[in-house]
Amino acid sequence: MSIPYEIMPYEPYLRTGLFLAVLMLVATAEILFPRRPPTVSKKTRWFGNLMIQFINAVVLRLMFPVLPIGIAVLCSEKGWGLLNQYALNPWVSLLTGIVMLDLLVYFQHVMFHKIPLFWRIHRMHHIDLDIDVTTGARFHPFEIMASALIKSVAVFIFGPPAMAVLVFEIMLNGESMFNHGNVSIPPGIDRRLRLFVVTPDMHRVHHSVILRENNSNFGFNIPWWDFLFRTYVAQPALGHEAMTIGLTSFRDMKDSTLWRMLATPFMTMKKVL
Repeated sequence: MSIPYEIMPYEPYLRTGLFLAVLMLVATAEILFPRRPPTVSKKTRWFGNLMIQFINAVVLRLMFPVLPIGIAVLCSEKGWGLLNQYALNPWVSLLTGIVMLDLLVYFQHVMFHKIPLFWRIHRMHHIDLDIDVTTGARFHPFEIMASALIKSVAVFIFGPPAMAVLVFEIMLNGESMFNHGNVSIPPGIDRRLRLFVVTPDMHRVHHSVILRENNSNFGFNIPWWDFLFRTYVAQPALGHEAMTIGLTSFRDMKDSTLWRMLATPFMTMKKVL
């Protein structure tokens, strides 16, 4: 299942439009149904987080204008990649590609926590002292570039259809904003939802200062990987209202200013989780 060529030029606008739509939807839900009261200045956090998102969008367009979707198109044309070796039903190929990419992102997330060099890059995401929809866009440009390269290599090896890559990227961006949202969902609904998607209460545990909780719930889209690989923690020990968000060594609001966020990988390693 490939992307029609006439759609390709509009792919950036499609992704940007959906990003803004989900951002506004989740931000509105945070106002109407907040889960936690803010602990620091929302104005400072939002400016830094959204500026990082803007920088990342520019970096990707300048340095990786066709990756990894362009690689998927090339692999489909040339017959490269594992999935292109089989005459699969288009819908089976689409779903298989999405699931494979989601599993890849799960392991990528684990790697960014476990390997010190990658943790230096990823920890900027965890320095946020509150968690809301904008935290879902708060990733260091180095991490965004590394992720684009990792996904591109995976697309080259496995050959998922270009439509699967596009749908996955849209899902990943939208779900990241949703599961970082400061949104209150009734417990009964949340329990059922997290059988199929990563909910805000499920992912918020991952942003706890407690080490065991910080090293849990790595999934972004599909929650099954955390269940399967035993990295799932159902609830934070102190409860969602009382839990502390962030890292123990970065409790200064200055660390959430734009320049300090960009400098995070080069900052002296202190008592970091």
